[in-house]
Amino acid sequence: MRRVLASTAVLMSALTLATACGSDEETPSGTSDPKVIEVTFDGDSVTPNGDRVEVERGQDVQLEVTADAPGEIHVHSDPEQELEYTEGTTTVTIQGIDQPGTVDVESHTLELVIVQLEVR
Repeated sequence: MRRVLASTAVLMSALTLATACGSDEETPSGTSDPKVIEVTFDGDSVTPNGDRVEVERGQDVQLEVTADAPGEIHVHSDPEQELEYTEGTTTVTIQGIDQPGTVDVESHTLELVIVQLEVR
């Protein structure tokens, strides 16, 4: 009887530890479908212009860029990302950001903030 109780106690302890270890690490949610944001460059202006957009941790963001000239987008994430677009229509992808907080996405060409990603 003591062996059964001791074995049960060891088994329960092992299960508790395995469950506790598994719950410490959160997996990013919402990573399957990218967030799509339409961006338009026209002369010296960009739309959207500094809007805040909520995204899930780890979720990719696709920028559907329509531009009258080529340029570069800078994402102030860790690690930083630089994305080039061409004249016409280009799709560029911001790789999922794992750190919660606000991340600026800006046009280096115009020195304007396009969007602020609210990573949750």
